[in-house]
Amino acid sequence: MTNTLLSRLTDELFAADQAGTYKRLKTIEGPIGDRIQLAEKGEVTLLSSNDYLGFANHPEIVEAARDALLKYGASTASVRFICGTQDVHQSLEADLARFHGTEAALTYSSCWAANTGLFAAICGAGDVILSDELNHASLIDGIRATAKNVVRDVYKHSDMSDLEAKLKAHADAPSRLIVTDGVFSMEGDIAPLDQIVALAKKYDALIVLDDSHGLGVMGKTGHGTAEHFGVMDKIDIFTGTLGKALGAGTGGFVAGPKAVTETLIQKSRPHLFSNALPASVAAAGRKSLELLEKHPDRVTALQEKAVKFRALLNNLDLKPLPGDSAVVPVIVGETATAIRLAGELLNRGIFVTGFGFPVVPEGEARLRFQLSFAHTEAELDEAVVALKDCLQSPGSA
Repeated sequence: MTNTLLSRLTDELFAADQAGTYKRLKTIEGPIGDRIQLAEKGEVTLLSSNDYLGFANHPEIVEAARDALLKYGASTASVRFICGTQDVHQSLEADLARFHGTEAALTYSSCWAANTGLFAAICGAGDVILSDELNHASLIDGIRATAKNVVRDVYKHSDMSDLEAKLKAHADAPSRLIVTDGVFSMEGDIAPLDQIVALAKKYDALIVLDDSHGLGVMGKTGHGTAEHFGVMDKIDIFTGTLGKALGAGTGGFVAGPKAVTETLIQKSRPHLFSNALPASVAAAGRKSLELLEKHPDRVTALQEKAVKFRALLNNLDLKPLPGDSAVVPVIVGETATAIRLAGELLNRGIFVTGFGFPVVPEGEARLRFQLSFAHTEAELDEAVVALKDCLQSPGSA
């Protein structure tokens, strides 16, 4: 790197620090749960993790990972197509396909890798990808990675009139793909999949659903946003993660037709050039799916807590964004305000993250609360009261 580059980076970091938007890593000394041990802060309530079902430190999942670590070792030491495929990978993929009701599934090192490796591998000349404007960055990057002769278009967030207009405009394309998150991670709202399915049928389009924040959270049995709408069998391609509700720590997947997964094995760059999942992660993913299917009551309890938490916020006029998911954002204005409030809440023993520009538009910075099955009513009550106090008395913490 040249001195000019380093100087520019240093100046940009200094400016971010002065503006109150600098992101600093926080060190956790122990496992993830509703309460965590934070370096220099002690024990705090964690309302900023993806551990929706309380599986991150579940003893049966930890045991499954440990047993696989002892049986298979620490590393696969290879990509899948060389010598990185172990039987536990294939068992996990069979489980994921069965869970989603698809013909096949293929695992990746993360859902980011799955999303960035999907579209360039399967889309050809003239194909059209229609993407919700608030889709996750990994979907956006994956779509941008397609060839120049693939048509990329964006429709307004959950706007079915806009989506239909674009489907009409691209009626002559060889193939049309509608791409959407199930649960939008910064908004906490859900895609209107019932309407998307109707439009896909009308205009002969395929649906790609990233349900990373919906799997284990939405639907009567935690099968996700498609189950919530009763359209599990109408989604063509699912992508998702093992590292949120499922608690396996990392790992992602694509579930869909075998023609898709076999094509990904041949052509998907993140799959071809990244080591396979450690067997311990694959085993943890299998055990997580097993526990989810055995204990749908965890899903029900989580959904009830999300409803109650939104009600608590509304009762104190804190106005969370509407939604049905376990992601509950509260808009606070400027980026510096969100970061300041997150710091004040942490001083009160509440760990929640402030998000601002460029993750969300400037002026729409927010605190993003994420609920877990593990949270107690007392912890949620305390968080709401603390937020109200911080907003009424800035800098008092």
